[in-house]
Amino acid sequence: MDDRNLMENMLMLEKGACDLFMHGTIEASTDNVHRAFSDSLNTSLCLQEQLYSKMQEKGWYPSEQAEQNKLNSVKMKFSARS
Repeated sequence: MDDRNLMENMLMLEKGACDLFMHGTIEASTDNVHRAFSDSLNTSLCLQEQLYSKMQEKGWYPSEQAEQNKLNSVKMKFSARS
């Protein structure tokens, strides 16, 4: 397993942890439990961002610049629902 595969796996695991922590935060029945899940979610989101940034730096997670006309189309679509 090479570095790219390891980073992809780490990113997927971190995204899964974020999902679990988010649901834990939403479903928490007490302030202490809510705070614990919320703090863990924030930490996990920071780690996810660091992994994503490192992968993007290495060209392993490329992103495209959105075209303005596509952005305007999406804006219009969702503003019509309001």
